[in-house]
Amino acid sequence: MADSKAKTRVAVAGLGAIGADVVKALDRGIDGLMLVAVSASSPEKHRGWLAELKTAPEMVPIEQLAEVADIVVECAPSKVVRAIVAPVVERGKTAVVLSVGALLQNEDLVDLAKTHGGQIIVPTGALIGLDAVTAAAVGTIHSAKLVTRKPVAGLVGAPHLVEHDIKIEGITEPLRVFEGSARDAAKGFPANLNVAVALSLAGIGPDRTRVEIWADPTVTRNTHRIEVDSDSARFSMTIENIPSENPKTGRITALSVIACLRKLRASLRVGT
Repeated sequence: MADSKAKTRVAVAGLGAIGADVVKALDRGIDGLMLVAVSASSPEKHRGWLAELKTAPEMVPIEQLAEVADIVVECAPSKVVRAIVAPVVERGKTAVVLSVGALLQNEDLVDLAKTHGGQIIVPTGALIGLDAVTAAAVGTIHSAKLVTRKPVAGLVGAPHLVEHDIKIEGITEPLRVFEGSARDAAKGFPANLNVAVALSLAGIGPDRTRVEIWADPTVTRNTHRIEVDSDSARFSMTIENIPSENPKTGRITALSVIACLRKLRASLRVGT
């Protein structure tokens, strides 16, 4: 086995459904990577299962993750994204960001990364086909649209619903609760619509990317459909994600992060 000194040190910020799965995968082993630290808002809640890992990571405050790791994976609430990512990219290191909606409120983080030689990586997450969108964007994309359908439990409490007094509890048929830009979707549904922002950043930006959101009591999976028209291809893709323990998040999101980490040091990389 390669000497641990040759391995890239990884830390995980946030130990919810996604963060915990990523930590366990790193502990099982990903070539070239070594889990060194984690951070959580309630450390005591996690000490039990962390202690059972093969190599228990150090529990540190989020501000210190950048000091002890080369790659920091953000799996935390959007409000703390800046506190996690800024110190990482300022040191010329890599941040893997899941709460991509927060990048729209902190767009200078990208400039910060550029200035200091750092990098922000956005995994595909719960979406599909970002490699096709990225390729099409090298040419000209005429339009990009995302239609999201979620079970009611996955949308309850979203700021847009509260602000506009939209009641979805007890609905018996699909209800469109939002239509607008990806930027506005991210503001109104910060726990739900990272997919819209990821699509927009891969393609034509958050103001031109259109989004529809439906609360749908007839579905049990978080469903996302992309429709893109460009000068190289016209395509539409649909993914139906099984929710994780957190109804707002699909199981595939954690798997996407793990796949992203595996690609970093892989001998063979498939996909754009």
